[in-house]
Amino acid sequence: MSDRWSELSTMELFHILRATGNPDVRDHLIKRHEGLVRHVANNYLDSGVPYGDLIGVGHIGLVNAVDRFDPERGTKFATFAVPTIRGELRRYFRDATWGVRVPRRVQELSLQVREAREELTRTLGRSPTYSELASSLSVTEEAVIEAVEVSSQYDLASLQETSSDDGDDNGPSVADRAGEADPRLELLGRRDELRWALSQLPPRQRVIIVLRYFHDLSQQQVADRIGISQMHVSRLQRRALDTLREVLGQGDNG
Repeated sequence: MSDRWSELSTMELFHILRATGNPDVRDHLIKRHEGLVRHVANNYLDSGVPYGDLIGVGHIGLVNAVDRFDPERGTKFATFAVPTIRGELRRYFRDATWGVRVPRRVQELSLQVREAREELTRTLGRSPTYSELASSLSVTEEAVIEAVEVSSQYDLASLQETSSDDGDDNGPSVADRAGEADPRLELLGRRDELRWALSQLPPRQRVIIVLRYFHDLSQQQVADRIGISQMHVSRLQRRALDTLREVLGQGDNG
């Protein structure tokens, strides 16, 4: 039966599906276009969400697209399906994966920043600065910084989490890879308090701490990302750590 449907075009199959409701045609259309799910899901590989979950959520979007597509409108199915799949993934990120609750406008901007960064990286041949992202999205640089920072709230990694390129769970921890021991960083193990303490920092300092200690970027990489000097990053990082120590210390006294 599937060989029979394979001989027909996508539009012919949709006309048959709408006229008969044949479940075999529906299943064939879904299977024929599963590549669209992979195409969209690949844009979110760095989201921290397992690839299988991305495919699963994207597949829901594909099924919805097949059920809703109207062949009479004259548009190609892929033109309709890709935004539908992407929308399903965006809803998943917005509603299901945030470690702490943040305003919806910031969640949505965070996803827009992610997509703009990928596009600008391809265009520029390098990672864009925050000012370039802000210009691309017609928002302020502060808004971009806030959106980038809150994207880390999907799931703050433990400083004791281990990883290595060959998948060895006995590899160095995040704390081991963060640089020389700093007694102030012992405070960073208290995740619930840390989330609150980070919110007390100015946006740029907050971004620097997140990029340095949760995204494991060097000071120079952070400087390139933000568009400032490495020395300025070092000063802001030191100031932010002092503030975190003071804020968290007050919490102990309370």
